[in-house]
Amino acid sequence: MNEADIDPAALEKRLVDLEVKAAYADDLLDRLNHTVFRQQQQIESLARELLALRQQLAAGGAPGPAGGLDERPPHY
Repeated sequence: MNEADIDPAALEKRLVDLEVKAAYADDLLDRLNHTVFRQQQQIESLARELLALRQQLAAGGAPGPAGGLDERPPHY
């Protein structure tokens, strides 16, 4: 196949198809980057919460606002 056999319309269609695929790939990459960023924020938040709970447990406090499950209810 030489240059004279190339159909300009077919070449244009292939180029447009490739540009569309590239645009979709760019959009997908942006969405994936945003998802990874949000997940990293959640991981860091959970790590801070876990550290606080470990510190609270090491200090002798029970996690949670009630102070523990072994406490007797006030009506006893």
